Amino acid sequence: MSPDYPFDEAATARAVIDDSGVLVEWNAGAERLLGHRAAEVVGRPAVDLLADEQGRGAPEGGRWDGILTLRRRDGGTVSVWLLAHRLRPQGEGAHRWLVVTPLEGDGPRLPDDPLDSVGLLASPCAIAIYDERLRLRRINAVMAEVLQLSEEHVRGLRAPELTGRRQGVDIERQLLRVLTTGRGTDVRTYVPVGGDRTHAWLARMAPITDGKGRVRGVSVAAHDFTEQYLAQERLQLVNEASVRIGTTLDVTRTAQELADICVPALADFVSVDLLDPLEHGDEALTGRLTAPFGLRRTAHRSVNSGSPEAVVKPGHADVYPSPSPQADALLAGHTLVASTATGDLAQWLSWDPTRAERIQEYGIHTTMAVPIQARGTTLGVAVLTRFRNPEPFTPDDVLLAEEITARAAVCIDNARRYSRERETALALQRSLLPRSLPRTAALEAASRYLPAARSGVGGDWFDVIPLSGMRVAMVVGDVVGHGIQASATMGRLRTAVRTLADIDLAPDELLTHLDDLVVRLSEEAGTDGVSGEVGATCLYAVYDPVSRRCTMARAGHPSPVMVPPGGAPREIALPAGPPLGLGGLPFESAEVELREGTVLTLYTDGLVETRDRDVDAGHALLCDALSGFSDSLDETCDRILHALLPPGGAADDVALLLARTQGLPSSRVATWDIPADPALVAPIRKQVLEQLGVWSLTEASFTAELVVSELVTNAIRYGIHPIRLRLIHDAATLICEVSDTSHTAPHLRRAKTFDEGGRGLLLVAQLTQRWGSRHTADGKTIWAEIGLLDQE
Repeated sequence: MSPDYPFDEAATARAVIDDSGVLVEWNAGAERLLGHRAAEVVGRPAVDLLADEQGRGAPEGGRWDGILTLRRRDGGTVSVWLLAHRLRPQGEGAHRWLVVTPLEGDGPRLPDDPLDSVGLLASPCAIAIYDERLRLRRINAVMAEVLQLSEEHVRGLRAPELTGRRQGVDIERQLLRVLTTGRGTDVRTYVPVGGDRTHAWLARMAPITDGKGRVRGVSVAAHDFTEQYLAQERLQLVNEASVRIGTTLDVTRTAQELADICVPALADFVSVDLLDPLEHGDEALTGRLTAPFGLRRTAHRSVNSGSPEAVVKPGHADVYPSPSPQADALLAGHTLVASTATGDLAQWLSWDPTRAERIQEYGIHTTMAVPIQARGTTLGVAVLTRFRNPEPFTPDDVLLAEEITARAAVCIDNARRYSRERETALALQRSLLPRSLPRTAALEAASRYLPAARSGVGGDWFDVIPLSGMRVAMVVGDVVGHGIQASATMGRLRTAVRTLADIDLAPDELLTHLDDLVVRLSEEAGTDGVSGEVGATCLYAVYDPVSRRCTMARAGHPSPVMVPPGGAPREIALPAGPPLGLGGLPFESAEVELREGTVLTLYTDGLVETRDRDVDAGHALLCDALSGFSDSLDETCDRILHALLPPGGAADDVALLLARTQGLPSSRVATWDIPADPALVAPIRKQVLEQLGVWSLTEASFTAELVVSELVTNAIRYGIHPIRLRLIHDAATLICEVSDTSHTAPHLRRAKTFDEGGRGLLLVAQLTQRWGSRHTADGKTIWAEIGLLDQE
């Protein structure tokens, strides 16, 4: 008696035989039929119970029924109808066979038994009637045809014995519930019928009562809804494809998602081969196609681990001639189905013996080649193959494959276009960013730029700009947005900053001019309809190695972090300033003194701000990374990126600039106050020559004397006192600066033949590497640089 089903199990003779033919289970009904006790037969070959040679071979398929003559314990024989089911293994166990036969038929009958109702059995549906013992009493002709068993043979069996499947146990549980509660129910059951095919049934169970309302049995009406089930499965697969395909803008990942979604739901092996240009994000082929085709295996998936059926490995290219399914589908422009049975693959396989060997080895019988096309462009081909599933592809399978492939094609095309734009933007970005930072006596610098991992190249930039007087400007900026437009805007802003830096504007004045430019760019963008408003942030700093002071201003940009020698990292407090592009709002500068060897960290917000981390936490991580400062700025850059950015890359692009300040010793600077009398220029020239002797720069004396004479004389004649002369000596440069309080800038002019003057600045320009002027808070400074290496 079963604890779950309190009914007499001895009414059925039941035995279980393993794959080797040995009896492993023997119930009381089997003992009742043949007389053998379980201890006498379990562990022995089942063929020992056969009275003749009939039935000694293992049955084929998943079910067998027939009449066999069996040996009884008393030496007699009995002919019995048997029903055998091949049981699915549990885990990694072996297959077994369940063998049953009813012993009591439909049991005793009562007068006016409601289970004998002819009306139920006359239904056009498949009908089965179970009695109070949950044993089969009656089936109609439709159910007999479904079971392919006669009522005479199966009468008296329970549901698990009738089906031999796990679903039978679930059905019997529901039958018991109807029997005990008197309430009907519907049960859906899915029966595998070979390969990956499934037969779907809806079983409507209802109690059968007698004249007094007592439940005497259960009727089961089975309805076949396989077509609706398959349609629902196809719709679900299409919906799943829309969710699972195209999760990234990566061509290879998208192709792999297409292969994954089709196995095993639609095919046993799927390969996705794309035309070669797609690997590099270039334009795909358009217009008329011609064979042979060079295709690159982008992804594949198999029901077998490791995809042993594949001839081509992912990333490798192969050539497909016209007889191949791939080439034929691309030439036809629509899906083609080919099979070994019809000989469609014979010509191709004769040309490719390796594939012919694989097809024979794995029993591949059908292939379906679906062109991958989007927006009028051919991208490649997906080939679906069946070998484990014995059924060929149906027209519904073709429609489903085309629907899924069409969705994937759009995603692949989007990824291709994104990759092409990303590569273009990266190339533009690299061409606009400095390839190397200039070597200056004022500071040592190192930098990093990382494009966003997903959203693409943005408008982050950095620069180091040498200025007059050995000063140097450092700039870091960030244009709002991503893509080519942001990169192009970044290039215009970087060029503008360099132009404004050349005229030596103060940081706050430079940002004001840059703000005006961004406003104009926004107006242009609104006019041509390319994009909306243009926005940007920027930090601009000027460091003077002579005074060791740094002047900074920012426009909505993060403040820099400084690490003094032997000190802890800390953020420099700067006036915030509005982002660029708002127009009309002021910017403020701040000046800080930096000890020699101080490290400045300038960066964009993508370094410290992420979706999972706020700015304060990012600043804390940055300071921690700077606390273990090493002598190498490059190593420190790498350590900062490793500490702050996730392994998969940042969500926003990142620009990072590290600069270690250097000071110029006072012994390398000489300053003189110039008297207003032009007659006293000669003594100044003498003092300059003496200073050059101290610096061991006598080879530059002639050039320096002429330059100093011209600049000082011009300042006395046209400038406003007080006037000051300053010489700055670097290893490769001698800088002459003359300052006065006039705001009038000098300019070159062409002197006439008989003019007595007007040639001074022209002479200076010819003798020096470069010269210029810059405005200061008190007036202006005229400067000229003499290359010392040129004097040797």
